[in-house]
Amino acid sequence: MNAIKVTHLSKQFGKQTVLADINLTIEPNTIYGLLGRNGAGKSTLLNLITNRLPSPAGMVTIGGVNVTNNDALLNRIYMMSEANLYPSRMPVSEIFKLTADLYQGFDKDYADALVAKFELDPRTRFNKLSTGYRSVMKLIIALAVDVDYVFLDEPTLGLDANHRQLFYEELIDSYAERPRTFVISTHLIEEIANVIERVFVIQDHRLMINDTTENVLQEGYAITGPSTEVQTYTEGLNVIGRESLGNLLVQYVYGKLDNDREIPDTVTVSHIDLQKLFIYLTSQGGHREI
Repeated sequence: MNAIKVTHLSKQFGKQTVLADINLTIEPNTIYGLLGRNGAGKSTLLNLITNRLPSPAGMVTIGGVNVTNNDALLNRIYMMSEANLYPSRMPVSEIFKLTADLYQGFDKDYADALVAKFELDPRTRFNKLSTGYRSVMKLIIALAVDVDYVFLDEPTLGLDANHRQLFYEELIDSYAERPRTFVISTHLIEEIANVIERVFVIQDHRLMINDTTENVLQEGYAITGPSTEVQTYTEGLNVIGRESLGNLLVQYVYGKLDNDREIPDTVTVSHIDLQKLFIYLTSQGGHREI
């Protein structure tokens, strides 16, 4: 399996820039989180990589070969999105058969097992499915197709808590059984934090972060204590946000701390979770009274 390489990819809709000079590599057998605020360009990026949208600037290659109009390469990628591309009156069971014709190696037995676990009625027509069960059907297909890359754009849309938990369990089990690459674009960051191995963050139309989840979390800190002491300690550091309550101040820092800088006894330093780190990295101003 070869890596997907995105080089100098840009996209505009009219005069509006959606993506600007995106460069990244999606490695084999890795689970990625693609994060960004609404309108950041996450879906556009996935649609460009999968050739659902034309890419007027930049290139997407697999093993050095351009994917544009290359059915053999594009057939190694499956993308689940909010778009409903299936015949509205076609039953779920027929949609599975159609998928098996398009993607050789579709695991029908595994799909049937997931149908039972998610309690999906395969006789139901697509247009009669709820939003949640449309997502379930698409997730079953995404896990059962024999491809090297699976792109999941807001995969848990409409799913209740039990079905979301079941999906993440099945994803991990499926990945362990048959390693391949998953790229998960979602706003439910807390739910995927323990699943993803690498993080892409898009902000202001550009790629802000491209690193392992471990490295990203290691560089996110909460500095807590009396306002004066905290401000003195964090002077010159990359402060991305803060919260205050009276004289108590929390400064959120992303990046290396100064190991030569003495930490006052009244100040505590702790790591923060991925969701809070994302919120402050992509917010404007980042100050909140609590």
